[in-house]
Amino acid sequence: MKPSSLARGFLFLLLILTLQGSGHANDITSTDSGNDATRTFNETKVRAEHGDVKAQCFLGESYHFGVGVAKDEVEAVKWWHKAAEQGNATAQFDLGHCYAAGNGVTSDMVEAIKWWRKAAEQGNVKAQYFLGLVYRAGKGTPRNYEEAAKWHQKAAEQGLADAQIELGKLYSSGLGVPQNYQKAAEMFRMAAEQGNAAAQGVLGYCYWVGQGVPKDFTEAYKWFNLASAQGDEKAKGSLSTIEREMTPEQIAEAQRLAHGFKPRKETPGSSPDNSTSPDGRIATGTGFFITDDGYLISNYHVVKDAAKVHLVTDAGTISAKVVQVDTANDFALLKAEGRFAPLPITSSRSVKLGGTVATVGFPNIGMQGFAPKFARGEIAALSGAGDDARYFQISVPVQPGNSGGALVDEHGNVVGVVSAKLDAAAALAASGQLPENVNYAVKSSFLLSFLESVPEVSAKLKNPVTADRKFDDVVKSAQDAAVLVLVY
Repeated sequence: MKPSSLARGFLFLLLILTLQGSGHANDITSTDSGNDATRTFNETKVRAEHGDVKAQCFLGESYHFGVGVAKDEVEAVKWWHKAAEQGNATAQFDLGHCYAAGNGVTSDMVEAIKWWRKAAEQGNVKAQYFLGLVYRAGKGTPRNYEEAAKWHQKAAEQGLADAQIELGKLYSSGLGVPQNYQKAAEMFRMAAEQGNAAAQGVLGYCYWVGQGVPKDFTEAYKWFNLASAQGDEKAKGSLSTIEREMTPEQIAEAQRLAHGFKPRKETPGSSPDNSTSPDGRIATGTGFFITDDGYLISNYHVVKDAAKVHLVTDAGTISAKVVQVDTANDFALLKAEGRFAPLPITSSRSVKLGGTVATVGFPNIGMQGFAPKFARGEIAALSGAGDDARYFQISVPVQPGNSGGALVDEHGNVVGVVSAKLDAAAALAASGQLPENVNYAVKSSFLLSFLESVPEVSAKLKNPVTADRKFDDVVKSAQDAAVLVLVY
């Protein structure tokens, strides 16, 4: 039986790739030009030169990530240093990180610790956590487990799961604090209940052997199951081992408990000036050009809360505006000024099960960088979750940030728009089973129908390619058309 529209809506919410931030949907149209962006940057620089600490932080972030300006670690350090000297805890932490990593300055752990301590004493949770790590490892300072425990305790009290895990390890080993397995298990539980996979795996072990908690195979299986859903390979191995010691009834109860688990999210405390994105960026995604005069496609869920949209292209960062959206099918049509290399779009009706498809996008730019990433796979199903006919299920490996990327066939024609993946933890909670690389793209036939409502665009679309092409050429055309979408 097919799910109801409400159930489909729930499934879609589980699938969305791109994390959303705060914003106003009514502000999605942006007429900001490249000149406006340059003027804004220059005005910010003037404020920074006159001592505005928020402007100094903004410049440090901009130069560090190369957003709106050429990446320059030396300039980033310069502006963060100015803000740090004025007592800004976020800048103090960032400056300490630069000294620790040798970004824009000679690596110097003593300087790193100095700035992290200043930030930590103001309550910056990340600085407290990193101070605990360096004291535990003895990097740039004599090893001091008491100091490590002190700073991890402060960060743990603010709800930082990583600090709770480290403090649990110290209690478990008796380093810097009296050995206390009950306290260790308590710390692991606090992190595990936030959804931290590492903590869930360790807590599962505690229940398995009865360390700090009563021995309980059902609880152990539950936590191993939750950790496995997030890719913890050690927990997966423990699951298969502990199953041999359990009855079918115990396993069924453990799966029921895992199904009902809901992470308890805590927001780590911080100083008032602390911000995860001083430049105001709330989301990132991928887009691809469909006309040579600057019309491009991305997902609606990428830009829905945007006040401004910028594109990172080979020619630099440029502004774009949202022209029209299709919320039902998760499309957004954008426009940028310039000349670009577009992709042709073909009807998805000709796509066959098992057909080769690929995408070029910008996943997880904070970890993987700004360079485009290629991924290849097959059409795994001709419908999506709950047999939703709008989607293809694809085996192409995609991650947060791939949203809005073109799914192309072996000729280089767009046959879909990458939009979602089945979240492992959510799938486990819903079905008790782990999904294996289950991802989705909206079919291009729905995209063509959307574009028919914009005649000035549909008239400019390239004709689909029918001749055989070298796959290297297909990849190159997909790369040339792909852009990183930054949402503010």
